[in-house]
Amino acid sequence: MQRKLERSRAHFRKAAKRLPLGVASNFRYWGDEDTFYIARAEGGRLTDIDGNGYIDYRLGYGPTILGYCDPRVDAAAQEGMRIGSVFALSTERELSVAERIAKMVPAAEMVRFSCSGTEAVMAALRVARAYSGKDGYVVAEGGYHGVFDAALWTTDMEGWAGEGDPDLVPYSGGVPRMLRSLVWQVPLNDADRLEDLFKRQGDKIGAMLIEPIQGNCCAISADPDYVRAVRELCTKHGVVLIVDEVKTGFRVARGGAQEIYGIQADLCTFAKAMGNGYPISAVAGRRDIMSIIGRGVVHGGTYTAHAVSLAAAEKTLEILDETDALETIAGYGERLREGLSGVLKQRSIPHCFVGHPALSGLFFSETPPAGYRDWKASDYLFYDTLAPLLVDRGVLIEPDSREPWFICEAHARDKAAGDCLDETVTAFAAAVDATLEQLEDREDGQHAAE
Repeated sequence: MQRKLERSRAHFRKAAKRLPLGVASNFRYWGDEDTFYIARAEGGRLTDIDGNGYIDYRLGYGPTILGYCDPRVDAAAQEGMRIGSVFALSTERELSVAERIAKMVPAAEMVRFSCSGTEAVMAALRVARAYSGKDGYVVAEGGYHGVFDAALWTTDMEGWAGEGDPDLVPYSGGVPRMLRSLVWQVPLNDADRLEDLFKRQGDKIGAMLIEPIQGNCCAISADPDYVRAVRELCTKHGVVLIVDEVKTGFRVARGGAQEIYGIQADLCTFAKAMGNGYPISAVAGRRDIMSIIGRGVVHGGTYTAHAVSLAAAEKTLEILDETDALETIAGYGERLREGLSGVLKQRSIPHCFVGHPALSGLFFSETPPAGYRDWKASDYLFYDTLAPLLVDRGVLIEPDSREPWFICEAHARDKAAGDCLDETVTAFAAAVDATLEQLEDREDGQHAAE
């Protein structure tokens, strides 16, 4: 089963002459023949320029928490348009949104706004370094913290022989290698390794960045005891703990991953779900740390706290805080897991889920990896084969198995409330069967070649 992509392919050929890879972000490029373009979206569904429809479980990598074109949020955004756009001055709404965030997240004693998750993390790292007086920082392996030089480092599993620790290498060309001396990575769920690092390098390390649920690594989740140990170790060694909630914030709970794990960050970052797709982010944290902003530490931006995005965030956070939207999202996620699991059990295919029902990772093994190294060493051939077959059947997931399945409120409220779920499970069953056939044919071809 193949989708019609003639218009998208024709558009790609034109776009590639003006836009690198024919798109505005590397992650939207799926290949010269498979990159496609969206015509419109509503609820939990997308339609591309060829007329193909999809139930969307990417949701822009997580921002669409309520659904596309949510009338409540869009009406608020239109109110923001009537106010204006940017003024190089502030509005009263900045405080009302900050108060809402502080109500939902106890760690957010003070708040500053930015436009993207990357900008929020950049600001948090700058503030942490200024407060601690130390330039070095630690990142948990598998964590993703945006597209800026300090965050674009990854564990080189391809060149690792299995002894000692793998090298830390730039994730992109153009990242100055001199920055390598400032960053350390440690395996997730290994508090002893972190403590040893702090003992050896504590005089250089001012901050630690962590996603307790890794939003760009299959939703692999930290063990609660590990997260509590991280909190204690950072306090003991004078390291500013930055909990990156760009993907988990206001999605997995009203208070984000910090609520689930029962900790408070020194600084925390939010974006994605806080505006239901309108571009806004925030860095928040302890009053004594945040208070150095403007007192020797620069933070700002022309489009920061844009009137439209701020109005959308105010309404989105109100809905998430005061209605059952998050419970609805989690409930649909649980039912989706049950439906997919039923398909796989019928075919005796080992599998498991990790993360949170609002952003699930699916693994084709009985036990999930405990961290990035385990994931890189695992067999994800089944997932990689399944993903494009599922997309062809109108269920949009990320072809890269590192990305979780995201849920929005509209999935559960679509038409008769069961449509999205029933369609997804039916398409999943067909895609799984097609995957089994493909893999069997591939194995037969290999045997014949031998």
